[in-house]
Amino acid sequence: MPTFTGFPSGASPFIPLPEQFFTAILPEIEDLNELKVTLYLFWLLYRKYGSPRCASDREMLADPVLRRTLQRTGDPRPLEERLRAALDAALARGTLLRLRVQVDDELVTWYFFHTERSRRAIAQLQSGEQTPDLLLDLEGPAASAFAGQRLVVLEAERPNIFALYEQNIGMLPPLLAEELREAAETYPPEWIEEAFRLAVQQNKRRWSYIRAILKRWHSDGKGEQAYGPYERYSR
Repeated sequence: MPTFTGFPSGASPFIPLPEQFFTAILPEIEDLNELKVTLYLFWLLYRKYGSPRCASDREMLADPVLRRTLQRTGDPRPLEERLRAALDAALARGTLLRLRVQVDDELVTWYFFHTERSRRAIAQLQSGEQTPDLLLDLEGPAASAFAGQRLVVLEAERPNIFALYEQNIGMLPPLLAEELREAAETYPPEWIEEAFRLAVQQNKRRWSYIRAILKRWHSDGKGEQAYGPYERYSR
């Protein structure tokens, strides 16, 4: 491993980081790739111009800096899988927001830092106030190979189970993350969304109640007859 020779003296470019990164996000991150990708995005998006500031998955995969950053001895996973896992972890934590767009035959995913401005930009794109073609214009050099592809369609994305939990129940306890991940792999996304919605309607905002709904649908079948009290399942 080459040894770093030190920071140069005099004026040098710098990347500002919000204080909340050090106080709220950094203490909770355990995965090294999630930390690397989060720091990389601070660097990448700070150097961009225009609004909203975001980066696509294909732009990140084409960046030699990030590819070198994610190289790890002993990790057999393809780089694409390592990047996707790191981005999913940052999404589940609430650090990032995500928007998917169909560009001709390619599904491209854009990532934003979770800020009020980003939420507003995504809402404008989803409502049609802004055209998703704007994102290609912001992508810069990485979009040059796709210059002829301008059929752009916004694809609505279901909120994942982690986002549903935080939106409807509250802060996600770290010990619950693996159980939620297993539920997301076991039950259809529409079941999970509906179970959260039923829990909110019944003012039963707790995971045990939602888990009971899903287990009952799984064992008894999902239909009108499957609705009813779930208290005995949620203990």
